[in-house]
Amino acid sequence: MRKNTSGPRFKALLEEANITTTGFAKFWGTEAQNIHNWYTRGVPAYRMEEVSRLLSVNSDWLKTGEGVKELPRLQAASNGDTFDAHSVRGVYTVIDPNDIELPLFKETPLTNGSGKTHVIQDPDQTTRLPRAHLDQLEIRHADAICAHMIGNSMSERIEDGSIVAIDRGLTQVVDGEIYAIEHDGMLRIKYLHRMPGNALRLRSHNNAEYPDEIFRAAQIEEQRIHILGWVFWWSTLSKRRPVVPFL
Repeated sequence: MRKNTSGPRFKALLEEANITTTGFAKFWGTEAQNIHNWYTRGVPAYRMEEVSRLLSVNSDWLKTGEGVKELPRLQAASNGDTFDAHSVRGVYTVIDPNDIELPLFKETPLTNGSGKTHVIQDPDQTTRLPRAHLDQLEIRHADAICAHMIGNSMSERIEDGSIVAIDRGLTQVVDGEIYAIEHDGMLRIKYLHRMPGNALRLRSHNNAEYPDEIFRAAQIEEQRIHILGWVFWWSTLSKRRPVVPFL
């Protein structure tokens, strides 16, 4: 396996583009120290394709310094649009410039054996949404993430297993809107309402099975309730296939 020596090249690319460590970290949704570590340790393997595509260079060149630096370009003969092509395990894939590739987050157990969970990015999963849809809603592309709906508390509006898209740039509560929250490490999708005394009410669409929950300000802090962002899109999956009657 070829050694990952991407650190110096990654740093040089940011300097050429006049992008600061802090600026790139903010765009990427992480801490500046994490990006600074890439200068010496190299870009993580699971980030290599995304970073290469973002900086318009070949991922093999970024990783090892070998091969062609520039990302190949393909022209679409049908409508004249320009497409970026990047090499994934030696196979070239056409990337539609009208789509945005969003990171997917998931709830996963902590490694300390406590039985608790936390919400982290899944390095192997992404979801594509139309660029125009995000632009229409004035959502910064770097603020948009996706996650899976877990459970039936929001059915029949958002079914268990559906993918939801979240705008991390909108965390201020607008009464009656749907938000993603992290509740003591648990990922939850709920309607939110403000209450007196900085309290918060969580409401489920399936309120017959899941009654309203009200958390006072002290409880919000104690139970580590953190608003991840506004849910602006979801894919609702049908729970059953229709039975075709005999003719």
